Amino acid sequence: MQIEYNRVILGLIEEGIITNEPFQIPKIQEGTVSLPSKLEAILYLKGRPLSLRELTELAQEPSNLVEQGLLTLMASYAQRDSALDVQENKGKYSLQLRGGLGDLVKNLLPVDLSVASLRTLATIALKKRILQSDLVDLRGSGVYDHIRELIEHDFIERKRQSEGRSYWITLSEKFHRTFSVLTDVGSIDSTKAA
Repeated sequence: MQIEYNRVILGLIEEGIITNEPFQIPKIQEGTVSLPSKLEAILYLKGRPLSLRELTELAQEPSNLVEQGLLTLMASYAQRDSALDVQENKGKYSLQLRGGLGDLVKNLLPVDLSVASLRTLATIALKKRILQSDLVDLRGSGVYDHIRELIEHDFIERKRQSEGRSYWITLSEKFHRTFSVLTDVGSIDSTKAA
């Protein structure tokens, strides 16, 4: 796999598509997101390997542009010293920790949660309050298992919606104690946002 990846990178360098100079993030207009950044966010939020077709649908871009965006993203990770890496396996792409960091992560995590559950927890933390149905749309149907695991560890609370069939998912006090996150961190003052 690594040999094939290296051949792709060398081929891109030979064709002049990329250089072996340190990667420079292109300047983009404020309010716009580059396709590689969009793909990176999709891979992170989904937390599972995705095919080119799935990435194309989620990014709402033509497949040839998504493929170029993936190559750019992979090249940028290959050229920088990062704990993360975009990996391809059997035609599916995922954002993973680089090899050799698994023991470090196990030692740093305060609880025994799967990586997918941690990503789901991170998504909930970013949203602060989210409908379970919206979370499933963002992360996929595996979220039901993640929610069960997170409730067992008392990191989230789930309350039935007053109108509708879904549940509201919020962070628990244990989450804030364990991860030392203040409850009002990241809240946006509506007067400043206007």
